[in-house]
Amino acid sequence: MEKVKQVIVMRKDLNMRKGKMISQGSHASLKVFLDLKDESHFKMTGELKISLNDDMQVWISDKFTKICVSVNSEHELVEIYNKAKNSGLPCSLIEDCGLTEFKGEPTLTCCAIGPAKEEDIDLIIFNLEGLI
Repeated sequence: MEKVKQVIVMRKDLNMRKGKMISQGSHASLKVFLDLKDESHFKMTGELKISLNDDMQVWISDKFTKICVSVNSEHELVEIYNKAKNSGLPCSLIEDCGLTEFKGEPTLTCCAIGPAKEEDIDLIIFNLEGLI
């Protein structure tokens, strides 16, 4: 079985509190799935209907492998996100509304890539450092 993972890419230039980083990463991880919802079904029934691809099914039924890495700027974050999106990988980009940090300014904080095959994600994030 091929290895499947999800990667959270966090901006470390923002110097977010640890709790803020965790919440932003959680938003990104979940948003990948919520972006797949069948909007018409949801509006009609209030039930969440999501079609998962094979990699997502493997990830959910296996170990939920999640890796956190960092970038040093908004530009780098958007660049990584765009590479993932252009490669056809499931991904999400999170913009915080600025209520608790960032002086009320909407701020791009992180993105999630995957769940997808490890080798496909690694082509995009190969040069990123782990989050410390």
